[in-house]
Parts: sequence; structure tokens; C-alpha cells
Amino acid sequence: MAGAFPLQNATLHQLKVFEAVARHSSFTRAAEELFLTQPTVSMQVKQLSKTVGLPLFEQVGKKLFLTSAGKELYATCQDVFDRLSQFDIAIADLKGLKQGTLRIAVITTAKYVIPRILGPFCQRYPGIDISLTVTNHQYILDSLAANRDDLYIISQLPDDSEAQTHSFMENPLVVLAPRSHPLAQEKNIPLERIAEEPFIMREPGSGTRKTVQKLFDAHGLTMKVKLDLSSNEAIKQAIAGGMGISILSKHTLALEGLNNQLAVLDVEGFPIERQWYVVYPGGKQLSAIAQAFFDYLLNEGKQVAEQTAFQGLI
Repeated sequence: MAGAFPLQNATLHQLKVFEAVARHSSFTRAAEELFLTQPTVSMQVKQLSKTVGLPLFEQVGKKLFLTSAGKELYATCQDVFDRLSQFDIAIADLKGLKQGTLRIAVITTAKYVIPRILGPFCQRYPGIDISLTVTNHQYILDSLAANRDDLYIISQLPDDSEAQTHSFMENPLVVLAPRSHPLAQEKNIPLERIAEEPFIMREPGSGTRKTVQKLFDAHGLTMKVKLDLSSNEAIKQAIAGGMGISILSKHTLALEGLNNQLAVLDVEGFPIERQWYVVYPGGKQLSAIAQAFFDYLLNEGKQVAEQTAFQGLI
């Protein structure tokens, strides 16, 4: 039988699993986020419910809802995790920059740049561990809302007007084709001419895809997407294989062995100028480590990245 204080018997892991399920209203999405199997997530919630002594969720049709007890526990979890986060910040500040972990989540394209920026930073502060998550734009927004990481690197500003956003580097979009493509030697290619080509693009919903679609819509043109791929590497391979052309960040070409197989086409209106932003939740108190990297990113990041980027590109 549960005691007078049932949560004393609950584990922190169970609370984290419950919080993820409650936030997503889904066992499946919680399992994906936590890298657990769905049966494991279900079992943890079931054990926690047994510890509390009341059901925490109810299923209505295909939708999952919190019970009254679940709502109370969810609010408690948010308070607990917020206090733990404040404790981590306090401990990191007490330790200074000698040790600790910096948690960064970046969009897929940024993986070509951020590791090069992190290298010299880690040499400057050798006792720091880095947790780098490379993911898509939507997961970044979800993580930002849940305050899971210290800093976020994105190319599309979030709708959250309270988030702190600071641009630190250009992220231009360019048109890529095989070097053997007939347009590779032409200049000032009209966008209408490019619209006739088969495209290989990132999946619908990606930041790059939205930007390109907006450009085509503004000119009343239809983009003939022959193939959707969720990986920039796969897109470059497909271009090199002659399956079509694409529009990607120029940074995807940095230090790549495919450089000699790909050409940047000279198309009117390109490159599309975009920025990379470093973002964190409004009101968040950055740890000493996060503040140091934030300052380093804004003051030195661009210079460090460009020292090695784009070598050998036309």
C-alpha cells in the first residue's frame, strides 16, 4: 500500500518518462524522445501510477488525457525539473569553467560548422564535456519550449517572441548540380530555367524546403520535386548521380569529398541570404559554461568556421 508520501517511492527516471508522455500526450513520441521502447515507457508509467495510487492517464478514443492526479503530478514534475536545472547551473557556476557539460541542439545543416567552432573552444576549456544533438527544426522548437538544452542553433527564427535570438553567421542557400550539367558553365541563369529541372529536396516542413518554396511561389513557378530526402548527404549523392539539382546551404559543401563532383550554379536571385541564430528561452539564466560559449560564438565563431570552410569551392 502506498505510504502517506507516495512520491518518495518514485524514481527520477519514472518522473522523466511520465513528464515526456504528458507533454506529448503520446507514449510513442515520448519513447522516441527518450530513446526507449514503447513497452518500457508504458511499464514505467504503470509502475508510477501504482506508486501514486491513482491512474495518471485516461484514453478517450485514440487520444490520451491526463487525469486530475496526472495534472497535479505533471505540475509537480515541472517544478522539480526546474529546481534541478537551477541546481545544475549553480553547481556549474561554483565550478567555474573547469568542468561541466554544455548541451547544444543544432539543426542538421549546422553540423557542418558547429563542430569546427567547438574544437578551439574545447581546447580553451579542456575540462568541459559537450553534448551535441543534431536534429530537425521541429525537435529544436520542442526542446526550446521544454528548456532541455543550454543553447540552440537554428536558421529559422521561432514564433516564440520571448526567446532570446542572436545572429552569428551567414547561411546562404545555393543551387547545386553535377559538374557535368549543361548549366554549370552558364551565367545569370533565370529562375524560370531552373524551374524546368527535376529537383531533389529536403522533406516537406524543413526550413530549407519552406524557404525555396516561398521563392518559387513568389514568382508563380512550380518546383518539380522528383525526390524527397531527409539527409543532405543523400541529396548530394543523388545530385552527383545525375538524378537532378537541389538547393542547399553552401555550408553543406564544406570539406566534402563530393566537391569535385558538384557545381554551384549561377542563378538569378541566388544565393538566398539567410542567417544562423543562437537561441535560448527568454528569462533563462545561462550557466557560466553556456555564457562563455555564447560569447565565443558571437565574437569568434564566424572567423573560426570560415578558416576551414569552402576550401576548393568555386
